[in-house]
Amino acid sequence: MDNLTGFSEAIAACYPQSEVQKCIVHQIRNSIRYVSYKDIKKITASLKPIYTASTEEAALEELNLFETAWGEKYPLIVRSWRQNWAEIATFFKYPPEIRKIIYTTNTIESYHRQLRKVTKSKSIFPSDEALPKMLYLATQDVLRKWTGRVQNWRLILLQFSVFFPEKVKPHLR
Repeated sequence: MDNLTGFSEAIAACYPQSEVQKCIVHQIRNSIRYVSYKDIKKITASLKPIYTASTEEAALEELNLFETAWGEKYPLIVRSWRQNWAEIATFFKYPPEIRKIIYTTNTIESYHRQLRKVTKSKSIFPSDEALPKMLYLATQDVLRKWTGRVQNWRLILLQFSVFFPEKVKPHLR
């Protein structure tokens, strides 16, 4: 999920057993919001070892190194990562293949952008059914365009079945 205020609490209220993963891309965007233009590439390069670390412990060590290098100049970045750490680090308990799927909300945002594209020019709909029909047709169009496959999907599905055996049941032959 994005770093929207109150979103974690809302999810926990509706789905108490859920695990929240904050979008790493949004966390990085929020981190560089107040960074000097000349430091942006250096900051993003310094943040990368944090979210690409193999374990949570290694990521925390990288965050400590980041704080040593940049904490004095950009304390808000360090504070943001530390405050959000519980929901940033969720994906470290999963294998790298699953991490690639859950570390960002870009796919969802892409879908929403496609829906906004068809609705933004319409301010009035002729009936109550017009908007859902338009969104359905837009979704069908988006689905036709989504031709990319998830790399290693069979391995990912197998891993999901190990982590969530009550929810994902592989089809054994």
